Amino acid sequence: MHTIGLLVFPNFQALGLAVSAVFEYANLMHPEKTYHFRLVSEHGGPVMTSQTFSVNTERLTDSTYDTLIVGGDNDCKLPSPELLNYLRESPKHIRRIAAICTGAFILAEAGLLDGKRATTHWLHSNAFRKFYPKVQLDEDKIFVTDGQIWTSAGLTAGIDLALAIVEKDLGLDVARQIARKLVIHQRRGGGQSQFSTLLELDAKSDRVQMVLSYVKENLKADLSVESLAEVANLSPRQFSRVFTEETGLPPAKAVERLRVESARLMMETGHHQIEIIARETGFGDRERMRQAFLRAYGQSPQSIQRISAGSARPSM
Repeated sequence: MHTIGLLVFPNFQALGLAVSAVFEYANLMHPEKTYHFRLVSEHGGPVMTSQTFSVNTERLTDSTYDTLIVGGDNDCKLPSPELLNYLRESPKHIRRIAAICTGAFILAEAGLLDGKRATTHWLHSNAFRKFYPKVQLDEDKIFVTDGQIWTSAGLTAGIDLALAIVEKDLGLDVARQIARKLVIHQRRGGGQSQFSTLLELDAKSDRVQMVLSYVKENLKADLSVESLAEVANLSPRQFSRVFTEETGLPPAKAVERLRVESARLMMETGHHQIEIIARETGFGDRERMRQAFLRAYGQSPQSIQRISAGSARPSM
């Protein structure tokens, strides 16, 4: 039996509790109950969330843990010196230590991330780098593992981290079944970016949003300005002007970014050959895709594929 402790603090964000559902379904779907989930705090008892309701917790030191997950909050507040000392010594008796969102600040303050790779919510990355220069921060990743230390991006990324823990313990099939049960249509790998091109483009009109949806669903098609102008029922000149005004990018650049993001997702969630990815995402050939990746990420598709493969199978 693996005891999972989720460590919370006053004014923590309740969404972080969602990780518990992953371990709950792991127990329901696996022949033998594997996880004992405990919600814990430094002193135990009721702990208030940032949404002004409280949850009951057990005292952290009343149990031993296979995995301890440190939750985050909106303010990046640090815990007491006593709790930091406990965390500093925890690698000696806890197999796996994780942090969700700004929980990485707490692990870093305890010195557990010095010289290690880690991630946190992108919004707090500059502050993190300033306070903890010894940490190799990769703020673009959904989650990162380095030995026995696991860290994730913003709160929903904690679900991805929990699924990766289950995959490590019980196998890929069980993790996929849980993701389907939770209606998570795309289980994200650790190497996946925190950022979404569709969110960043942020089209204001239904007309341009419709074009973006069309592009995403038809990456292999002819996505020239003329073709997209027909979808929008505008002249090519009108379409280019409206699209650029709303998204901040010319149509060709936006199409390339969506193709790159889709190609990267295929690399992170499967084992497809580069040629197949290039064809399925509309690049046509690997050289065109390579040039697009260099413009977007400064790395070749092969480099990102190797990194993703390493992140998807964390070692302990």
